[in-house]
Amino acid sequence: MAYIKRTLEKKITEISKEYACILLTGPRQVGKSTMLRHLMEGSNRNRVTLDNTDERKLAKTDPALFLEIHPAPVLIDEVQYAPELFSYIKIKVDEGAAPGSYWLTGSQAFRLMDLARESLAGRTAIVHMSALSQSELYGDGETIPFTIGIDALNSRKAHLAPCSATAMYERIWQGAMPGHRSGKYTDRDVFYGSYIQTYIDRDVSDMIPGIDKLLYSDFIRAAACRVGQMLNIHDIAQDVGVSDDTAKRWLTVMEKSGIIFYLRPYSNNLLKRTVKTPKMYFFDTGLVAYLTKYLSPEILMNGAINGAILENYAVAEIIKTYHNDVKECNFHYYRDKESNEIDLVIENDGETHPIEIKKSSHPASKLAGAFGILDKGSVPRGTGAILCLGEELTAIDRKTYIIPIWMI
Repeated sequence: MAYIKRTLEKKITEISKEYACILLTGPRQVGKSTMLRHLMEGSNRNRVTLDNTDERKLAKTDPALFLEIHPAPVLIDEVQYAPELFSYIKIKVDEGAAPGSYWLTGSQAFRLMDLARESLAGRTAIVHMSALSQSELYGDGETIPFTIGIDALNSRKAHLAPCSATAMYERIWQGAMPGHRSGKYTDRDVFYGSYIQTYIDRDVSDMIPGIDKLLYSDFIRAAACRVGQMLNIHDIAQDVGVSDDTAKRWLTVMEKSGIIFYLRPYSNNLLKRTVKTPKMYFFDTGLVAYLTKYLSPEILMNGAINGAILENYAVAEIIKTYHNDVKECNFHYYRDKESNEIDLVIENDGETHPIEIKKSSHPASKLAGAFGILDKGSVPRGTGAILCLGEELTAIDRKTYIIPIWMI
């Protein structure tokens, strides 16, 4: 098994020089503990995991003693199992704990962020980790947040590896989970089957005691069939025979545990006729391909969800570039009541940047036809782009680039 260098390593090292506590969140098995163990090699940092039931019991019943037995600097894995620790770590920080004293990890990001804001507000750096980016898998892992500027785009070429349309669907189908992509677990289907089982047995059962595990597994599969679409809770609920309220609660669990994310519709005070429904995506397309039972990249490339899963992949990869630089950005999609749609709208530096994502290798200029709608908004429209399966960076005009998806 080969360790895959993570882009976040540099940021974690830098932040550890300033903050006494770092909370690293992210979905199960994206490599949080592996990266931190790699960074602590050769140091005097201790490590303890609350997956160990004895350690978990001590952390919950006597947090002060737990921290005495495991003194700083320490890495505490799966800290969500003992929220009692947070107030005691706060005391240690207030008493002058050195920078980098406490590294915490957990796979229930929303819950952990709430705990950190309650007990460690202003005292901890919260960092989110995603599954492997295509830069980490196929490039040198040194890319910066994705922006649509010619200088930034040209610089990305030196860090990323070009690929054909067929190779892109291989990337999509294989997914981005370190356990599989590092070579530790070579059988993709066995890996994802085990991943779903572990996720339901531990994360879901923790958040919904007594859950029907088989029904929830069917529910995840029904959601996977709808990636890149406007969310229709009723349709998903009907597929598995649960109420709309149950489906809504179960989707919330999937979002909180980092399985799915949403793009909210873009609007401002001058764009009155936009829809209000979000679009749903999975963070890992390999999981989608597994759940929707596509047996090979070739079948996926020609299957019913080929466009939707490509869009899912591109949007997730763009978001990863921001997570990996510990940066925030506003991501939306646009759709109005006249069915004008833009797949992705990135808002930064006081401008909106419209993006279309297409399976074509040579997209037509008319695909950017909806971009002008954003001119009616109160935020100026900047450069837009069509992301596609082409292999070279080119342009329609100075306002619209054609960017290969491998360049994200």
